[in-house]
Amino acid sequence: MKSILLLTTFLLASLSGKSQDLKKQQDIKAIKSMCGCYEVKFNFAETFEYSKDSIGYKPSKTKHDSGLEWVELVEDKSNKIVLQHLLIVGKTDDAIVKHWRQDWLYENTEFYDFFKERTWKFEKLSAKNVKGQWTQKVYQVDDSPRYEGTASWVMVDGSTYWKNTTDAPLPRREHTIRNDYNVLKRRNIHEITNFGWIHEQDNDKIVRDDKGNDVLLAQEKGIDVYTKVDDSKCQVAKNYWKKNNELWLKVRNKWELVYQKDNDLSLQKLVDGKPLYSYLFDLKPDALQAEVDAIIDRFIVK
Repeated sequence: MKSILLLTTFLLASLSGKSQDLKKQQDIKAIKSMCGCYEVKFNFAETFEYSKDSIGYKPSKTKHDSGLEWVELVEDKSNKIVLQHLLIVGKTDDAIVKHWRQDWLYENTEFYDFFKERTWKFEKLSAKNVKGQWTQKVYQVDDSPRYEGTASWVMVDGSTYWKNTTDAPLPRREHTIRNDYNVLKRRNIHEITNFGWIHEQDNDKIVRDDKGNDVLLAQEKGIDVYTKVDDSKCQVAKNYWKKNNELWLKVRNKWELVYQKDNDLSLQKLVDGKPLYSYLFDLKPDALQAEVDAIIDRFIVK
């Protein structure tokens, strides 16, 4: 009887392991399906306001924008997938904006949680709390941190999506025009569709003090629609990446050393009147690692 129980336990564990491996491969397929050339429509609308100063408060204008974007598969490993977005704003190689980057890590336990302004708090979770989950780590155009969160990919009733809530800095569309809030609590849904994918958001605009107390200022809805088009439409972005990928590898390598310290992180907004991305965008493709390191070190608050 004991041998039968042991065999049954072994078989159940084996089946469970195979099921988990199959689910992981389905997750990887979903993540990698976001690569390619896309026509993107960006849509944001403020939905509710909670400001006590309702007379002086001015809601953000509804935003509709569009663009052509190439999503490059930069790294493809069993437990890590790196996707780099390149925004096309013209027809020449220099008409490319190195846009945001998303890293996907399987069962990741280490996080840089956004606090407020330009500060991130390091947090470590237990392995049991992230079992079977994927962390999405989103980075700025200069590969500095933006926001990250962990959740499981869900595949049910013909739908495939990943959903998470996490704190983030002000979005690029508002950080130069608003200073009445300092945290955007993002409810992100990435859904894979038959035409591409959708990034849906339900966000809270929050005022946070130094002790972490929050006041809700307003809420907004966001829907970014990525429609797949022929890769040839994004050839100029592919050319840019072929020419510049070694430079951005050096940038990522430097940031990886910073993140491996497992410390809270604060960054300067400007150094000598210029933001970090401006220095990095000015570098030549063959810039030395030491040159990249020195630039980024100037922005880290010791």
